[in-house]
Amino acid sequence: MTDYAAPIADMRFAATRLAGFDEIASHGEKDELSQELLDAILEEGGKFATGVLAPLNRIGDTQGSRLVDGKVQTPDGWKDAYRQFVEGGWNAVPFDPEFGGQGLPWLVATALFDLWHSSNMAFTLCPMLTQAAVEAVTRYGSDSQKAKYLEKMVSGEWTGTMQLTEPQAGSDLAQVRTKAVKDGDAYRITGQKIFITYGEHDLTENMIHMVLARTPDAPAGVKGISLFIVPKFIVNDDGSLGERNDVRCVSIEEKLGIHASPTAVMSFGEDDGAIGYLVGEENKGLNYMFTMMNNARLSVGLEGVGISERSYQKAAAFARDRIQSREITGDNPDPVAIVRHPDVRRMLMTMRALAESGRALAYYTAGKLDIAQRAPDTDERAAAQARVDLLIPIVKGWCTECGSEAAWNGVQVHGGMGYVEETGAAQFMRDAKIAEIYEGTNGIQANDLIGRKLARDGGAAARAMIDEMRDLDGALADGGGEMAVLRDALAKGVTALEAATDWLLEQSKSDIEDAAAGAMPYLRLWGVVAGGWLMARAALAAKADLDAGKGDDAFLKAKIATAQFFGERILPRALSYKEEATAGAASLMAIADNDL
Repeated sequence: MTDYAAPIADMRFAATRLAGFDEIASHGEKDELSQELLDAILEEGGKFATGVLAPLNRIGDTQGSRLVDGKVQTPDGWKDAYRQFVEGGWNAVPFDPEFGGQGLPWLVATALFDLWHSSNMAFTLCPMLTQAAVEAVTRYGSDSQKAKYLEKMVSGEWTGTMQLTEPQAGSDLAQVRTKAVKDGDAYRITGQKIFITYGEHDLTENMIHMVLARTPDAPAGVKGISLFIVPKFIVNDDGSLGERNDVRCVSIEEKLGIHASPTAVMSFGEDDGAIGYLVGEENKGLNYMFTMMNNARLSVGLEGVGISERSYQKAAAFARDRIQSREITGDNPDPVAIVRHPDVRRMLMTMRALAESGRALAYYTAGKLDIAQRAPDTDERAAAQARVDLLIPIVKGWCTECGSEAAWNGVQVHGGMGYVEETGAAQFMRDAKIAEIYEGTNGIQANDLIGRKLARDGGAAARAMIDEMRDLDGALADGGGEMAVLRDALAKGVTALEAATDWLLEQSKSDIEDAAAGAMPYLRLWGVVAGGWLMARAALAAKADLDAGKGDDAFLKAKIATAQFFGERILPRALSYKEEATAGAASLMAIADNDL
């Protein structure tokens, strides 16, 4: 039994009414891609998530992965669940049919990962990183590398890792010291990597590590980094596995959360050097790695959505069952379920609104990624890619913060029972935190937003989206009094975002420290306003369906109510974020380092 129910109705609504599924389907090569097919995929994915992955979530947390005699043992049920995952074809959904993929849109894969993350985040980290590795080899690998590795990586028979971080080089990849020395057609890799998710496990017979390293004559800094394929077992030309490569897991970390996901310390070249194969050209590894990182950052943002959903469902179920205190209205002295108490409702509605708005933003971004890859018009593809580039750090940063906020509220709804591990609410809070840290901390995402995404085109992509969000005002006005509060809050939020954008663009030219001091509240400002815009669109779509007598009345009315709550309670945060984003660095930097 599981306390998780796949939110299929909201997933379908986000994909088809907000993320452009029909437009994406019209650009595809699969004539059979339809909403009916989407429904079937989500229904089957929901069954796998609720029936297989969700029941293992608590087991994974309590047992964890263990390193025994140099081998990592995953928790009970993990290997069988992964076998079913591969046999079900779930790993292959978005990939090229030439290598065994199903060629379906990233929007569909994103919806499925929403299910996987929500039902069992620790399990899902394994296929998430394989997905990123497949993308890197597909885009930058040689024909022979694609032929040798992709089919089994696409199927999930082999998994992939991203290996960037070193003890002295966390997010500062300019400090990478792992060495790669040419040896015939290959390279010998020596060095150590840390914080490697699923760097070793017992789910598959082989792993394909994507490793950043330096050749002897490489330039200093990030311009001297190359990317290498380092398989756990050498793959022979006929596809069979050869000798064990000189790469080992020497330990796994004891962590706050995601206990079932083995976070490995990896050693390369303790004997003769691990054999690695150059991907693309020397010294371009960081550019190649960003393909993997952007893919992973979207999926990490989905982790925040998944945790928001899962913790919300658990808290709501508890609140409906927990009887305590009389209702504050009326004369009945009998205690009622705590779901009747306004402050508990405030927390539950906050969790629900964060989950739905985060889902909408992640799906919308995935939809734009599909348009960037599938649209026949070059200008349309370029505009969609610019939108994706702008939104990736926002999805990663804002959605993961929402996940932590929702999980925190989930513990609070449970009261003292939430602080007890037995109820399971605390696991979501512990698991959620890592999503704000890995694949670039949220502070790094904010710096990327103002330093690369905003400044590189003079704010053109940001202003294009701001204009589009402002254009919704007319439709909200036509929606009447039901949309009035949401309309007003969105208008104020868009104005605040525009003002902060203009200020940051100016400060980036004159005082970069002032701009950097506002980066994180600026990212939050984007998340709240973009999330509010999508919730407003959702409310209008739900109202149109209600007026037309289409769909499920209860679902549509709840969608409107949740959007109204977002407008009343969450969108107003935009005004304070704007003030914080434009406050400058003076008070941040006023105290001497040694006095902090």
